Amino acid sequence: MEGYGLLNKAFDSRVRLGLMSILSVNEWVSYKEIKNLLDLTDGNLASHIHALEKINFIEIKKQFIGKKPLTTYRVTNIGKNAFKEHISGLEKLINN
Repeated sequence: MEGYGLLNKAFDSRVRLGLMSILSVNEWVSYKEIKNLLDLTDGNLASHIHALEKINFIEIKKQFIGKKPLTTYRVTNIGKNAFKEHISGLEKLINN
């Protein structure tokens, strides 16, 4: 069936789909914001972030605001292209 070739196993999880959706429409998003938007535990979110970072789909920036640590994330160009292809593949499957 046409469209399967565009699907990416990295996005099989609803959490990763949600994470990439958030990062695709925002420049940098904090860990806390992502956790709240997706209603996840720290461990669950951390494992999905690690998986996407390992394949260079997301970028992490760690900094301090005053004395408080702030970790933010954004999608890389590689990740953005892979996600667009995945969504396109899903659309093709739905429309067939």
